[in-house]
Amino acid sequence: MIGIFIERNPSLISGTTVPALLNSTSNQLYLHFQSDISVAAAGYHLEYKTVGLTTCPEPLIPSNGIKIGDKYLVNDVVSFGCEPGYTLQGQAHISCMPGTVRRWNYPPPLCIARCGGVLTDLNSVVLSPGFPGNYPSNLDCSWQILLPIGYGAYIQFLNFSTEANHDYLEIRNGQHHISSLIGQFSGADLPPTLLSTTHDTIVHFYSDHSENRKGFKLTYQAYELKNCPDPHPFYNGFVVNADYSVGQSVSFECYPGYILIGERILTCHHGINRNWNHPFPRCEAPCALNITSQNGTIYSPGYPNEYPNSKDCTWLITVPSGHGVYINFTLLQTEPVNDYIAVWDGPDQNAPQLGVFSGNTALESAYSSTNQVLIKFHSDFSTAGFFVLNFHGQFVSANAW
Repeated sequence: MIGIFIERNPSLISGTTVPALLNSTSNQLYLHFQSDISVAAAGYHLEYKTVGLTTCPEPLIPSNGIKIGDKYLVNDVVSFGCEPGYTLQGQAHISCMPGTVRRWNYPPPLCIARCGGVLTDLNSVVLSPGFPGNYPSNLDCSWQILLPIGYGAYIQFLNFSTEANHDYLEIRNGQHHISSLIGQFSGADLPPTLLSTTHDTIVHFYSDHSENRKGFKLTYQAYELKNCPDPHPFYNGFVVNADYSVGQSVSFECYPGYILIGERILTCHHGINRNWNHPFPRCEAPCALNITSQNGTIYSPGYPNEYPNSKDCTWLITVPSGHGVYINFTLLQTEPVNDYIAVWDGPDQNAPQLGVFSGNTALESAYSSTNQVLIKFHSDFSTAGFFVLNFHGQFVSANAW
């Protein structure tokens, strides 16, 4: 018996008929001869020569894709990939098969822009289906950009064209269609650069039944979500809310006797350089104020620092009708005589004067017979100091004072 094995597929040849021409499909051929114990014969004589192997046809490179590998002989492998934003449809690797007619084991794949998906790369591309051709009708596509916690998406548009007012793209902070909207776009104008403020961003595209256009191409890149600067220390007041992350708001409140200078509520803006939408406010002891609260505190200007020189300040305290005003100093440290606090039993300096307070004493007090008290502070050009006074409204009886 004669046995010839070409690669892995054996061809058995025996008898007296001259075999047909044989061609190997690789650069190696294995021949094995075997005889048994009976009937000898003349045997065989064969000749071989080197011939060029037939290759598989050059595979097509998919549109918006790449081909890796330029050898197309038997068992050679060619790989395919897609440009960012496109997804491979088909086999990523194909192999040239042996045989008389050379062919690949799979057809070349395609690169398509899918309708939706989950993107976890730190940077990538999102395309409308069919891009750069026109998108189909009746689309409802959602892409989820899912980044590590602590990162947001920096989004830039390279192309944009939709049917105005009918086909639109919207981008939201969060994975739901009811999450806060970053922007909604339609028409031919290129949208601005956008910044998401969470690690989870939704891109949603909708098209109706008519007028399909080129659609959109956008890129995103992860950026680190940093907190806005800490507003502490906030002197003479306190801050409400300890979350300084993007999109969050904090409010500022002053202790009694101080007024807020600046914006009360600040919001942390999104952006690569994170900051608040307004400068930090401050709490100051005012130099003049109309006060209508039932009780409170008046500090010397600039307190707890010393008051400035050459100041003239007035405060008008008004409590409910039928009440008088009780005033007591808890701190009084001024330049004697030259710096002083004068108090009148009424809304102006024509009212009876309740007293002039100066020097370095405390526990001084005054009582009004009306529901209004005028307080005036004067400092000269030298020697600063401090004062603190408390007041409260007190019901006035018929025989009071």
